[in-house]
Formats: sequence, structure tokens, C-alpha cells
Amino acid sequence: MIAGVAMLMAIVVPAAASDGVVTVKSDYSVAETVARIKKDVRKKGIMFFGVIDQARLGKNAGNDVMPSSLVMFGNPALGTTFITSNPEAGLDWPVRVLVYQATDGSVYAAYSDFDWIAKRHGITDRAAQFKMATEVIQSVTSTIRKN
Repeated sequence: MIAGVAMLMAIVVPAAASDGVVTVKSDYSVAETVARIKKDVRKKGIMFFGVIDQARLGKNAGNDVMPSSLVMFGNPALGTTFITSNPEAGLDWPVRVLVYQATDGSVYAAYSDFDWIAKRHGITDRAAQFKMATEVIQSVTSTIRKN
């Protein structure tokens, strides 16, 4: 059991230790990780907004960027409830997951922790919605791990 907890800690970097960023190690390439996230988002009926290939944009601008893609999705019925509490919460919606390759070849998916988003925007009246959003993003990112 202790080994399992240690393994989980190595896979997910807690948001508190990284200014609200949760990082999940992927078992797949950047392209496959993005594909898995997109597939799960669509399977769940969540609105998919798109992917920005940051590495391609960087290359086109003359910069050597490691593989990196920003995946954007969300459920307007859920996400906009945060905006009704504080319009500045729109800075954090739709949900964005950054999938990137580190210099050692490892691939990660990073996203903003919903508890951190609530604190950032001083939202105290949407606890159930933030809990649901956390459960959804954890489920979506679980698809990038071989279990």
C-alpha cells in the first residue's frame, strides 16, 4: 500500500506545491495523449473547443519548441456557473489541459486545480460545481495512464 501511495505521488504533482497546477504523467506520446483526452471528452458529451499545437506555432515562428499542445474543452452549464459567481473566472474557462514533452522525453498533462481556481477568484458559493469539475478532469486525465 505504501508503494502504491508513493507511485501515485510520483504520477500527480499536487497543486499546492506548484501554484495551482496539477501535473499528470502520461504513458503515451504527446499526440496519443491528446487523442485520448479528446476521445474521452467527446465520449462524456463535453464540448470540445480545439487543440493548439504550440510546437508547430513555435517552429513557424523560428523557435524550437518541444512537442506541446493545449487542449480546450468544457461543459457550458457547469463552467459558466463559475463566471456567474465572478466574471474573472472566465480566465480559467473553458478547461485547458497542456500536454507537453519534457526534455527527458517524458510526457505530461497539466491543468489548473479547481480548488485553486475557486480561491484565485474568491468563489465560495460553488463548492459542488468545483467538486464535479475536479472529478471530471481527474477522470479525463486517468485515460492517459496504463493501469
